[in-house]
Amino acid sequence: MDIRSLFNRFRKLAQEMRAANGANVTITFALATIPMVGFVGAAVDYSRANSVKTAMQAASDATALMLSKVASGMTASDIQSKGTAYFTAIFNRPEANGLQVTSTYTTTNGSQIVVKATANVKTDFMGMIGQSMMKIGVDSQIKWGNTKLRVALVLDNTGSMADDGKMSALKTATNNLLDQLKTAAVSNGDVYVSIIPFVKDVNVGASNYNATWIYWGTSTQDPTLSDNSSWDAQNGSCSKGNKSNRSDCLSQNGNPKWTPDNHSTWNGCVVDRGAPSAPSTLNTDTNVAAPNTAVNDTLFAAEQYGSCPKAILPLTYDWTGMKSLVASMASNGNTNQGIGLQQGWMSLVGGGPYPAPPAEDPNYKYSKVIILLTDGLNTQNRWYTSQSKIDARQALTCTNIKAAGITLYTVQVNTGGDPTSTLLQQCASDSAKFFLLTSASQMVSTFQQIGTNLSNLRIAQ
Repeated sequence: MDIRSLFNRFRKLAQEMRAANGANVTITFALATIPMVGFVGAAVDYSRANSVKTAMQAASDATALMLSKVASGMTASDIQSKGTAYFTAIFNRPEANGLQVTSTYTTTNGSQIVVKATANVKTDFMGMIGQSMMKIGVDSQIKWGNTKLRVALVLDNTGSMADDGKMSALKTATNNLLDQLKTAAVSNGDVYVSIIPFVKDVNVGASNYNATWIYWGTSTQDPTLSDNSSWDAQNGSCSKGNKSNRSDCLSQNGNPKWTPDNHSTWNGCVVDRGAPSAPSTLNTDTNVAAPNTAVNDTLFAAEQYGSCPKAILPLTYDWTGMKSLVASMASNGNTNQGIGLQQGWMSLVGGGPYPAPPAEDPNYKYSKVIILLTDGLNTQNRWYTSQSKIDARQALTCTNIKAAGITLYTVQVNTGGDPTSTLLQQCASDSAKFFLLTSASQMVSTFQQIGTNLSNLRIAQ
């Protein structure tokens, strides 16, 4: 048969089929039913497989969390066998065939547990199109120790902390927090802590009396100099009369001479950075600009404050040294939260009495945190005894700290019926990081809560 004859025959058959409408509909419907049943069946099979996968993911997550608590003391084979046993104990889906579970632990750039599981689920409908099994798989990762912490503890040591058992509770709370942070560190340097006891002043260490970042004033005999508040002007001896400061000494007749004391007699206290009579236009009391010997407003101005607190402790992982400082803290002096905050911030970045922190390893994340605890409202700083004026300076510091990406916790211990501090509420990084306490004992649980939050920062995924 030639091509033309064959074509004519097919045309005739097509015409006959078109004329047989009933048979055509039946055939068309029958043909359409096959993919429809396949699609519905596939949806059923997929839904059942997805249910198994959801249960498998939950078991994988639970296994990874369990292993993360014990992996550091186990061999690779122990981790594998324990992971499989734990997974199969909580995963009970008999329709999952050929289940395989692998658990691995690594310590590169932090510790990590990876749990992977695979299985096959038999299909009921998709077999019609040649797929008798659906393969499913899940994995879970737990990382810890890939975030390093640098924490500044800014602690109120003012006179009112002696009341209602607050200083004792602060010491207990701080020691417990240090224990938590030490536990969170797998290796030395994972967690660094600085401690800044503050009152009106901060003690940067009397042994630093030769440091170039200290501002002493001047020992000149020029009576026209305006900085009569400087250490050199307030500590010394007069050649005539019993005058205790330079201004009174030089105001006498007879050309008296003022001789400043040796700087080695300084007790270590400094006041807010800035100009003598008012905050500097450089706002160095609210930022961490590096000290510059050519700019007095950037230096740390010495003061022989009679209620000087214990000396600061820069960033360290010397846990014994930290606890020794905490044990020695005592209550005295007026309240200047702002200087504590500014110094706490500087302890995290370096400058003046604070060495530059160790260089950051690009394989890790770094979280910088300041915890400010105080039991009173601001009463005195270098320039003011007005709470509103002191608060205004501190508000600038808080804004700058948060803009620098530092997390700020604030704790107000209010056992004396003071108003709730709006300033401290606004200073905190968010509302969950402000704590209002009405008893000394609450310091212990609050620091424990903060310590738990900080420890959890070490878990990244």
